[in-house]
Amino acid sequence: MSAARPLALGALTVLELSPDDIVSCAADAGYDYVGLRILPATPTEVTWPAIGDTPLTRSIARRLDDTGVRLLDIEIFRLLPETDVRAFVPALETGARLGATQALVAGNDPEPARLADRFAALCELGAPLGLAMNVEPMPWTEVKNVAHGLRLLAGADRPNAGLLVDPIHFDRGGDVPANIAAIPRERLRYMQLCDAPAERPRDNETLIFQARNERLMPGDGALDLKGILKAMPRDIPIALEVPMRTLAQTVPAVERVKRMRNKTEALLAAL
Repeated sequence: MSAARPLALGALTVLELSPDDIVSCAADAGYDYVGLRILPATPTEVTWPAIGDTPLTRSIARRLDDTGVRLLDIEIFRLLPETDVRAFVPALETGARLGATQALVAGNDPEPARLADRFAALCELGAPLGLAMNVEPMPWTEVKNVAHGLRLLAGADRPNAGLLVDPIHFDRGGDVPANIAAIPRERLRYMQLCDAPAERPRDNETLIFQARNERLMPGDGALDLKGILKAMPRDIPIALEVPMRTLAQTVPAVERVKRMRNKTEALLAAL
């Protein structure tokens, strides 16, 4: 396990694995926490039977118990114009039962008031389960950057609402480390970490493809990771979200995530 900062293995990093195998992978690579995608991000993504009392959820629970790895967050709770947040209750209850304390939320509703209302309602569903709802600004969603995220948090006005910083989206959305000072400390419950080339994609298709498929390991790109890390609270978990589809074709998951963990620990040691 990592000594200085708690590290989590993000689900997108090893999306080729089943959720229970992600837990085992995290344990084998020395991570403290794991994140699980129990709701698919896109219609074409594999949907695992990871909600409710299923053989898979029982396997996840066993592996968490056997390895000592803890579940940090569950994803992805996408708020669309037609979303009925009550439909998320089984997923929220399953995540809480497995030990999650955080949920990742994407804002995909162009109507700000409705989005804030839905986000507030989602926060209210999560509160009795011990779950914080963390909106992740992504430049192709309606919550494009930190300023948009803070407006959503203000509109929802719920104590368990959080804002999740992911360096690639943070940079591509035009944010800089100094902007983190505007985020109240209690809204920062965990963060993600990855790297990427300096050049920002010029169209949404390339932007989304790079973010979902071809990031770089921390320290291998040009994002201001040191600036971001210095501006963030030092005691919150860091989730490594580093999808590398091309590398995954030749390097097994455990070996990839070990490299990522080593690079992250070297980066943290250099701060």
